[in-house]
Parts: sequence; C-alpha cells; structure tokens
Amino acid sequence: MAFSWKLYGDGRTPPLGEAVAPDERLSWPLTIGIGAQHVVAMFGATFVFPLVMGLDANLAIMMSGVATIVFLLMVSGKVPSYLGTSASFVGGVVAVRAAGGDSSDVVGAILVSGVVLALVGVLIHFAGVRFLHAILPPAVTGAVVLLIGFNLAPVVAGIYWPQDQWVALATMAFVIVASLALRGFWARISILLGLIFGYLLSWLLDATTGPITSVLGGATEATEHDRLVNITGVGDAPWIGLPDFTAPSFSLNFSLLVLPAVIALVAENTGHVKAVAAMTKRDLDPVMGRAIAADGVGTVIASAVGGSPTTTYAENIGVMAATRVYSTAAYYVAAIVAILLGLCPKFGALINAIPGGVLGGITVVLYGMIGLLGAKIWKENRVDFANPINLVPLAAGIIIAIGNVTLVFSENFSLGGIALGTIVAVVGWHVARAIAPVEMKEALLREGAVPAAASTFGHVHGDEVTPDPSSVDEVGRPGVPGSPGEGPIRR
Repeated sequence: MAFSWKLYGDGRTPPLGEAVAPDERLSWPLTIGIGAQHVVAMFGATFVFPLVMGLDANLAIMMSGVATIVFLLMVSGKVPSYLGTSASFVGGVVAVRAAGGDSSDVVGAILVSGVVLALVGVLIHFAGVRFLHAILPPAVTGAVVLLIGFNLAPVVAGIYWPQDQWVALATMAFVIVASLALRGFWARISILLGLIFGYLLSWLLDATTGPITSVLGGATEATEHDRLVNITGVGDAPWIGLPDFTAPSFSLNFSLLVLPAVIALVAENTGHVKAVAAMTKRDLDPVMGRAIAADGVGTVIASAVGGSPTTTYAENIGVMAATRVYSTAAYYVAAIVAILLGLCPKFGALINAIPGGVLGGITVVLYGMIGLLGAKIWKENRVDFANPINLVPLAAGIIIAIGNVTLVFSENFSLGGIALGTIVAVVGWHVARAIAPVEMKEALLREGAVPAAASTFGHVHGDEVTPDPSSVDEVGRPGVPGSPGEGPIRR
C-alpha cells in the first residue's frame, strides 16, 4: 500500500462521526490542502530547533521530508506520521558545543544516537511488542504523551505569546471559531487559515498602528519593532538554492552526551504510535518496532549530510485529531512540499518572518491538543490514579517535564525537561510497582495496566480489530475505545 489509496466516498471530507483511514484519500486537491496544513503544523518547530542547535534550518526542512518518506515506506503506510526536528536532542547538542564541539561533532553524535535508536527498534520488532508494553504500559505512555505536549507550554508562554499578546489572542480565537463555525474542508484547514489570518492582521496593524514594543524571541529586553520584523529578508533571499551540508565527525565523549535522548525518543515514538492507533482504531503493535527503527534511520540519513535529528511529530497528530483525515497520502504531499521548500531560501525567509504572536495563537491550541491525547490514553485504558503506583511517579515526571526541571551531573552533562521527565515517569513507575504492596500490584492487573492475554485494542485479525466485549464506549456500546469526536473509520 506504499502508493495506492482508495478514494474515500466521493472524495469529499468525512461527515461528523466518520474519518478517512490511512489507506484512503480524499480528492487530490483536498489531499494537497491537508498536506499543506501538515507542513504548517511541523514547520515552526522543525525550523526553530535547528537554529537553536546551530544547524541549517532549510536543510532540516528538506531532510524532514526525506525522512518522512523513508518512515512511511518502512512502516508500509500503516502509521500516518510526519518526521520533524526532534527537540529531545537540544540539551545534548548544547552540551557538545559547550565542550568545544562544532557542527560536525554535533551531527556525528546525533548520527550515533540514530543508529542506537534504529537498533532498539529492531530489538522491539523481534522481541515482540509485549516486551515494549511491559516497559511502557498505558499509564506511562499516557504520561509521556501528556508531558511532551505540555512541556511545550513555556515555549508559548515565554517566547511566542509575549511578542504580541493581542495578535496571539485573536489568532487563537480565529482558529477555535473556524474549526467549529466553518464546514467541510475549510474547517479541516483551520490551522492554516489561522496562520494566514494572523499574518494579514499583523501586516494591517503594522500599517495602521505602527510598531509594537515587546521582547522578541531570544532577546532579553523589550524593543520597538514591526510585527513583520524580518520581512525585508524575504526580498534579499534567492528563490532556489542548496542548503549548507556538513560532514559528521565522531567522538565517543560527544556521543555519550547526546545518547540519553534515545530514551526519550523510544518513549516519545511509542506514545505517538499508540495515540495514532487510538485515533485510527487499528492495532499498530505489530509495526511499533519498525516505526521506532524508521525514526532512527531517518535521523541517520538526515544527520549524515548535516541535518537535524528527526522524530514523529505530535503537532501533526494534533492536526489529524482536528481533521479526522489519517491518509498517508497527505503525508507524502507534505514530505514533497518540505523537500521543495528546503530548496527555496526565499520561502525559508518568509516563514522566518511569521510574527511570534501568530505562532503563539496557533501553538497554544496545537500543543494543548497534544497533551490531551495523553489524557485520552489514560481514559481509554481506565488508568486508576487512586493507585499510588500510577499517581506518584507519573506526577513527578510530568511536573519535571512541564517545569523544565534540570538535573546537573557535571558542567558538560545534564538532563532536563522531556528527557528527565520521561526517565522519572518510566523508571519511577517500575520502581514503585516493584516495592508496592501486593494489593496495589493486583489492582494494576485488574485495571489492565500490566499487559495480560489481550491488547488494549481487542483481539486482532490482520489489520482489523475485533472489539473486545470487555470494553465499552461512552454510551455503553461494546467496541474499541474511540478518539474524541470520531466514529469508526470506514473500511
């Protein structure tokens, strides 16, 4: 099913209660529109994180498209996901540069981590997903998905929103209203429409009210500036041009600084695949190992030419939750667009000119949706937070991630944010389970937090899922737990 999709109905957007499956597609014009929204969703982080790591942003955009195509091929189109720049490596990369490493050392260390991640995926594939479930039960994966999303809150609150709070508020309100008041395709691209709305609003305010005084992202003091502060760079940038390539160099010390990010990526990918499985109502456990390995391979390919590390993007999972379109055709479109955009420095300059307030309004919605997908995993697996095994370690890990708490081991090595929060959640849960009284452990078995005979998706026959009679939906009907606002996917 690599490049073959069934046309969904008449090719129009699905009515309320239905969704477009990964092996289906809308009409090509609508599919291209959805693909464009995926590009918008991933672009901000995929463009920003390379800048933070001192790597070429246009190359990161281009290689994210290449990595996404490789990922979709390796999972045979069963896991609709986009591979954008990973934030989990930022701390390790900063440590490498603080220790005197240059960009070659950075991408070399990232490449080594990519190889390790791919090998972990291969191990999971052959050892079986039950091995992974034993390490990452629903209580833990829900926490990881939640902390990944809510960890991004300080980015909104501290960087984007303060640059223009009123434009951010207006953009957020527009996205909310557009997603509910518009119909069909227009409602599905509310994020893209919000971006255009915020851009035009910022241009209008620049023309009518003049400059604004605020703290730009990365600055420490407020300055007077136009909202479209970087718009002059668009005219100076060429239309076509190659990104800057960097050959990797390898060092054991630098590799060890970056390697802990693999722990976060395994949990992150697992959480993302489980979220996609819950949304599409398909059992993706058989391709879990391949998905993790594919992410590792994508990172290897990207870093081999000087690009940024990749990971499955929760931002795009948020877009799928909003659109109910899970077609992998849209992701191929997004990947091709990203490759072309990576070869267009002028477009990179245009995106770089998006006002921070506009990004604040969009990301406050998307990042919140990501976090709530973690809560959805808890709900559908009936995770019991009256049990201290679930409550205490997961609470600690979530607060560590949201607050970007840092654990400093030395001047050159520390863990914080998503990485440290994930480790605390995963390791803490297992330690708590090991030392807990018998009655608490038995309660975990009753809630299904520890995998038993059947998966949380029911009994699987091929790609189909036979509903487990023990599970009921919100109105008491037997069936596979659904995702918010969605009915069963058409087969």
